[in-house]
Amino acid sequence: MESRAKLFGHPVHQILIVFPLGLLATSVIFDVIYLITGNGRWSGIAYWMIVSGIIGGLIAAPFGFIDWLAIPDGTRAKRVGMWHGLGNVLAIIIFALGWWLRTDALRAPSVTALILSFLGVGLLMLTGWLGGELVDRLGIGVDDGANWNAPNSLSGRAASENIYGAQEVHNPRAAKRGT
Repeated sequence: MESRAKLFGHPVHQILIVFPLGLLATSVIFDVIYLITGNGRWSGIAYWMIVSGIIGGLIAAPFGFIDWLAIPDGTRAKRVGMWHGLGNVLAIIIFALGWWLRTDALRAPSVTALILSFLGVGLLMLTGWLGGELVDRLGIGVDDGANWNAPNSLSGRAASENIYGAQEVHNPRAAKRGT
């Protein structure tokens, strides 16, 4: 199922999620460095990464929601997408609570704030796996007719076309199944 929200031929949601995921996960790495070194500068960096990650997540979310609305009801993909989306909303809330607890102590976050960050990143790992399940296993956000010889997404040609002009389009999914 092709994405409904695209930029230069690619799903906007899949383009944008790398930023909040990377920022929020890296914020936890900086928190761990803070815990090891005791240097509050690292937790201050984590604070601003959390802010940026929350903003990035809020920007990416509507595009994922647009794609989720297009998934047929009653399918496994619809259910997986629901849990993926709800889990990500919960992760953003968890990080936002941790951020709020840090606002008065940028360089010395409370244990609760640190625990919330660790919980948030754990939840993001699960929802990231669910997102991978949607794309890699269930084909959500993948162009109809995608194949190994599809034309460039900026060409304006359908993915099902073969750039080498062959009559038979190679379908990697069919090849895996042996059909």
